[in-house]
Amino acid sequence: MELRHLRYFIAVAESRSFRVASERIHVTQPAITRQIRDLETEIGVTLFQRTSVGVVLTPAGELFLREAHTVFSLLGAATRSARRVAAGLEGGLRIGFIENSSWDGLVPDAFARYQSESPGIYLELLPMNSPEQIESLVAGHIDGAFVYMLDPLPAGILSIPLARRGVLLAVPRQWGWPHDHAVCVNQLNGKPIVAFPRHTYPAYYDYLLEACNQAGLTLDVVQEVSTEAAILSLVSAGIGAAIVNDGNRSRPLARVQFLEFADLPLSIPLAFAYREGNPDPALAHFIAMLKSLLDEAPAG
Repeated sequence: MELRHLRYFIAVAESRSFRVASERIHVTQPAITRQIRDLETEIGVTLFQRTSVGVVLTPAGELFLREAHTVFSLLGAATRSARRVAAGLEGGLRIGFIENSSWDGLVPDAFARYQSESPGIYLELLPMNSPEQIESLVAGHIDGAFVYMLDPLPAGILSIPLARRGVLLAVPRQWGWPHDHAVCVNQLNGKPIVAFPRHTYPAYYDYLLEACNQAGLTLDVVQEVSTEAAILSLVSAGIGAAIVNDGNRSRPLARVQFLEFADLPLSIPLAFAYREGNPDPALAHFIAMLKSLLDEAPAG
């Protein structure tokens, strides 16, 4: 059985005439008659009762007509869905991101706009540090990644530069440090520091340590935890101070005070990374949307 058999059958059933159906679908009447006869032979039932004034459906034909309409309805839905997937309007997308990049600025704006523009896409957002995202990207476990780029990217991974981030000092409010002026790095000498272990992100760890050494600070690390959320929770508990990404400025923490540095001008490049040659239309739409946001962003 082929789709043309169903089309011819529906045309005859709705027209109640082989001749009218022939004119409607621009197929010769003998051809339609032959195809209907072949259809009836294949399914083993009589679909039409022939009369002197045309044809009427048999009970079996009436049921078959309802089911034929269902087939074409499902086919139409499948066609529309396939076209939406091909246009990047339906499907799924897995995007990694660093938590501190999502509190304010371009990253949360991108998530909100993409969800608004592409409601048919299931956007799965996965918080990971930068090295974890790159590993997942190379392995094909995620489609895109918002990462801090202090290491060269592996072959086959492309990136779009987005912004540059600095660092802030996070101290427990109970320390009572003045909040109206910047802090010099050497003021942290002798103070307990909460940090992350080097294996979490070796390139950033070394970059930060070298900058602190050059500014005259020897870090007295009393606790190491792997995520910035965990670091800030320990700062909240009064365990120590921490040098954190300035993206945390928008994070509402009741027991943590954020202070600017006067002499620690770190510059951390934020970028969107993706696999070269990824054919997913949903990813192409996400990248186009991200570039549009960049074009709209104020200079600087």
